[in-house]
Amino acid sequence: MATSLTAAVSLPSSKSSSSSTSALSSRTSSIFSDRISFPKNSAYTGGISVSNNAVTITSQVTTTEAAPVKVEKISKKDDEGIVVNKFKPKNPYIGRCLLNTKITGDDAPGETWHMVFTTEGEVPYREGQSIGIIPEGVDKNGKPHKLRLYSIASSAIGDFGDSKTVSLCVKRLVYTNDQGEEVKGDEASILNYMHCNYGPLMLYSGYNLDGDLKPGSEVTITGPIGKEMLMPKDPNATIIMLGTGTGIAPFRSFLWKMFFEKHENYKFNGLAWLFLGVPTSSSLLYKEEFELMKEKAPENFRLDFAVSREQTNDKGEKMYIQTRMAQYAEELWELLKKDNTFVYMCGLKGMEKGIDDIMVSLAAKDGIDWLEYKRTLKKAEQWNVEVY
Repeated sequence: MATSLTAAVSLPSSKSSSSSTSALSSRTSSIFSDRISFPKNSAYTGGISVSNNAVTITSQVTTTEAAPVKVEKISKKDDEGIVVNKFKPKNPYIGRCLLNTKITGDDAPGETWHMVFTTEGEVPYREGQSIGIIPEGVDKNGKPHKLRLYSIASSAIGDFGDSKTVSLCVKRLVYTNDQGEEVKGDEASILNYMHCNYGPLMLYSGYNLDGDLKPGSEVTITGPIGKEMLMPKDPNATIIMLGTGTGIAPFRSFLWKMFFEKHENYKFNGLAWLFLGVPTSSSLLYKEEFELMKEKAPENFRLDFAVSREQTNDKGEKMYIQTRMAQYAEELWELLKKDNTFVYMCGLKGMEKGIDDIMVSLAAKDGIDWLEYKRTLKKAEQWNVEVY
């Protein structure tokens, strides 16, 4: 149970912000002592010789390191307090949009929005879980829209610390049509796409979870669902988080609990290491929040960005998330051999193969088959993946 918080969201006064911004900002400032601003325009043979009298024996010995033995732990999935599927499509929860604000710069490819919905404490989720959203209206065949799954971007007590809200991080696709016109993904009469943490979605009518969802609008919610991405129970763990784009959502929820909140039964003393990959610096999500966390806990939080269209490595290669990780490859491999290191991956599927490519050769040096070792990590709940 949280007793107090030390941070909050101060919303930008831009056209993309809702009319309720001032009221929410006032409410927030009364709860938190530190302030966070969303961006306004943002945007790693040994030989042994032995001789004895007249007999000399020379041998070359090669040693290999056995794969670390995994200690059996209490599963994070066995917590009796975890709620799953309280609300289903046939019996959903009806919340309301409290806040909807753009958090990417005007020159970013596409738009990403931070949204807060009311739950009044009726949707009891945990960090790492997801909720479903059922859009209003019908599809092109006249049937109700199917639910869309979104990773939750807020800690279990929500952005305002009262356990009465849930937040999402949603990308809205902006593209140019055949007529050369810019189209934003909510024109009711055309086919359009929107991204959630489970991949691209097709919508035909009704509201989309983007800039056109107004404060006060009803939102149909299902869930919460999922146990794969739940946080480890160990407060001294090393937690490596790998996210691309809106895949940052579950990690924002982790990090708020670790660094912005005070709990009676939880204090994070381990290492949290976040790698965030985006195309441009104006696409860096929650950058100010993460930088404040690093200031508050420099010994416990490491932060690395990979900006593919603006950064390169020493070889001139674009800086994707796996490229950035390669700069710390040896250090990461040493961490992965420890029993209290947990890896979480959320976002584009391609990054997992890139990480495999890094680890295969490093593990081989120790005589370890990386793919087999990764399977043991998964079994021990130390390798957790949600990619699309």
